[in-house]
Amino acid sequence: MRIDIITVLPEILSGPLSHSIVKRAVDKQIAEIVVHDLRDFGLGKHRQVDDYPFGGEAGMVIMVEPVFNLINKLKSEREYDLVIYTSPDGKPWNQKSANRVSTYENIIILCGHYKGVDNRIREHLIDEEFSIGDFVLTGGELVAAMMCDSIVRLLPGAIGDEQSALSDSFQDDLLAPPVYTRPSEFNGWKVPPVLLSGNFAEIEKWKEEQSFKRTQDLRPDLL
Repeated sequence: MRIDIITVLPEILSGPLSHSIVKRAVDKQIAEIVVHDLRDFGLGKHRQVDDYPFGGEAGMVIMVEPVFNLINKLKSEREYDLVIYTSPDGKPWNQKSANRVSTYENIIILCGHYKGVDNRIREHLIDEEFSIGDFVLTGGELVAAMMCDSIVRLLPGAIGDEQSALSDSFQDDLLAPPVYTRPSEFNGWKVPPVLLSGNFAEIEKWKEEQSFKRTQDLRPDLL
């Protein structure tokens, strides 16, 4: 899978995309993540990518022309399944979104910035818009990094035990059950006996019950 990220602050992405599962997936050529500096397609000698909004509102707006030129260049080189824009007013990014997008071959993520982007970009160049919550960040770079992480970890071979990703929270619309490891007792705090019983049918039943209970207590909106 290839992910192209368009940003005005590429340096923000270098850290999150250079470690852990994402880095291993890239090293194993399971995923390819290419970060593009929008300023390379900026206008004039100063490589301008933003301008003041019409109507006199405060803030700066990403211009349509640099984004159009960069996306057109990428699309001339390969077919893309999806072009995403990260925006506070996009639909919520969730596990179902990550599952679906992880099946695609090539995607583009445009990081929002400043006051936003010229709305003609959203009308003519973007397929879907996503948000990670009802709050505003300085830019969409951290959002893009989080989306990449949630996508790449689902790719076959990215995680050593692929079943691990399938048992994560939200995969079945429930939160994951509690987990424990050694020692079985610490400071008087004991691991639930069923997990030590070796009875896998009972263990699975316990996990299902705990998942439902945790979801009911913490995220009843999911039920």
